[in-house]
Amino acid sequence: MSVRSIEQPILVALDVATIETALALVGLLQPYVGGFKVGLELCTAMGTPQVVEAVGQAGGNLFLDLKLHDIPNTVAASVRAVCELGSAVRMLTLHCQGGAAMLRAAVAAAHTAPQRPLLLGVTVLTSIDGEALHNELGVGADLEAHVVHLARLAQACGLDGVVASPHEVAAIRAACGPELLIVTPGVRPTWAARDDQRRIMTPTEAIAAGADYLVVGRPITAADDPVAAAARIVAELAR
Repeated sequence: MSVRSIEQPILVALDVATIETALALVGLLQPYVGGFKVGLELCTAMGTPQVVEAVGQAGGNLFLDLKLHDIPNTVAASVRAVCELGSAVRMLTLHCQGGAAMLRAAVAAAHTAPQRPLLLGVTVLTSIDGEALHNELGVGADLEAHVVHLARLAQACGLDGVVASPHEVAAIRAACGPELLIVTPGVRPTWAARDDQRRIMTPTEAIAAGADYLVVGRPITAADDPVAAAARIVAELAR
């Protein structure tokens, strides 16, 4: 069993409707970024194996953001299926809210594969703030404390890392140490719109807080010049 991480911190979110648009972005941006996040929109429209094959053949490292959340047996079977898709899939997400049995089943399934992706537990979506957490989801704990609790659960169950808002990165790093990978969506440069994200930081702030990888979508993919936008973020991080 082996696992390969992604070397560059920027992961571009390919939240687009067609594989043609996705591949055009991969072709433009592959020299500037570490990989590409592919989620439910494109996988539902085109089929996950087809998307993985196409992006992999185009040279893109894949962060497969499926957010698996089901009974342990179903999630384990899904993880095994992803492992069979090939080495292009470097990361795979599943919801920490699925509980310890589900998370451990996913880890056990991944470790039976000759080559596996990094397993990342999604804590609390960046579109959810403290008010929504309490009033809509019925979670009584403070948002940061809840995120840290889920990160500790993921780490205890053997996951490689977690996905969390940049606002919780420092607290997760303090609680879980340097070994746990932290992937951070909700990253917005100062020159980009907030869109529907509520808990955001700039790329430089997120890396300084302790994030390992940054997921950046619309500030790059919806820019008039995606290459220039990506290069601008890379330059900001270099400074």
